[in-house]
Amino acid sequence: MSDDTIRLVTIGRMFRRRRRILAILTLLGALAGYGTSVLLPPRYTATTSVLLPGQWEQRELLTQAEIASSSTVVDRAAATLRWSGVSASELHGQVSAAATDGNIIKVSGTADSPERAQRLSDQVAQQFVSFAAQIAGSSTESDTSAGPEALRQQVEQTNRSISDLAGAADPGRTVESVQARTELEKLRTALQDAMKKLDEADPVTNKGGMVVMGPAARPTGEAPPTRTQLIAAGALLFLLAGVVGHLVAARANRRPRTEAEIAAALGSAVLGTVDVPVERHAPRTEGRGARARFRRLLGVDTRWDVPAARTSGDEAGRRIRYRRVCARLRDQLPPPRRLLVVVADGDDIARRAAAQLAAEADRSPAPSSSSKGYPVLRVVEVSASRPTVPDRGAESGVLVVLSAGSRTAAELAGIAEACADGGHDVVGVVVAGAVRARPARPAGTPEQDATAALAGHAHASGGPV
Repeated sequence: MSDDTIRLVTIGRMFRRRRRILAILTLLGALAGYGTSVLLPPRYTATTSVLLPGQWEQRELLTQAEIASSSTVVDRAAATLRWSGVSASELHGQVSAAATDGNIIKVSGTADSPERAQRLSDQVAQQFVSFAAQIAGSSTESDTSAGPEALRQQVEQTNRSISDLAGAADPGRTVESVQARTELEKLRTALQDAMKKLDEADPVTNKGGMVVMGPAARPTGEAPPTRTQLIAAGALLFLLAGVVGHLVAARANRRPRTEAEIAAALGSAVLGTVDVPVERHAPRTEGRGARARFRRLLGVDTRWDVPAARTSGDEAGRRIRYRRVCARLRDQLPPPRRLLVVVADGDDIARRAAAQLAAEADRSPAPSSSSKGYPVLRVVEVSASRPTVPDRGAESGVLVVLSAGSRTAAELAGIAEACADGGHDVVGVVVAGAVRARPARPAGTPEQDATAALAGHAHASGGPV
């Protein structure tokens, strides 16, 4: 799988073959989420709306939202509430404000109970309105001479001056006096219109009077993240971590799978491939120790990243493959034809293939047959981590039997070195593949013969050098 694209069928195969460990990881994630929810107390959020009458630009609304959640407003609210054990600095992280459509500022307060959340939101909204009114009043009083009231006084003085000038002018005796009186009246009218427009555009009048739109509604549910959300998030996070971990491990797996890669790792040629029928729910290889039992408990004692076994042909077709391997060995080796068949421990498919190969070699053909002289095979199992092969006796070499993708290149190279240390030459490699067996089998199947043959042959346990 290291060079293949990850497809949905790969994910489905992972869930089918690793459902036990993934279910355990999901349960652990749910427990972790529950533990987090116990450590974090429940939180409740209430919201109060403040209306800003008049015409406001978007940037001005954002400024007012910042003022509503400012430290000055929150400190005033904290001083009014006087909650024991809760400082003003803690309330800063529990208050937020946002500008919405319609010139409305949403003030939200979060607390450990619905009642406190409601009180906090209402109090911050009231302090915000009071502080905004204070800012508007102070800015108006700071520059009275330039304010609208001073301008109105100046307009009144100008009107009186205009009246005095109109009275002093010659009342209609000359054309010039009539024109002067007309111009003065126009000036008076223009000043009155300007004052009217100034009153309509007064920013203090239009933008004053913020209104709290009623008390905040008491929250009926917890604020996110709730306990249910934490449990679901923990379960999903651990499940995704398990899936990603499986994919990363499979992507990093560089075990030889093709015949060329296996032959290069062992330094010998592949003599053929054989099929080993397995049941869909075949028992797993028995392991020893607590680690093997723990792996069986988690369901990780079998590989998940290998494709599903293809459907096997009939028994005769499978036996033909074994006989062809025996024939190649007969043609390649000089008499006496004796070989060690080396199988790595834990490779159940290869072990069964080696036993079947030895059983086929024991079925000596008739003297007149052209297949006379099949080699005598002795099966040994060696440790993949520290292999030890028996010293050379009457054997003509070593035949390595393994399943594709079961061992790393380093482990295969170690087996080849162990064979060389024992004085053996690796004469060939046989690759075994698992296939699905037919539901019905006749009596006297090759698997039964293979088991008997394996029991009758000598075995050497692999151990440290």
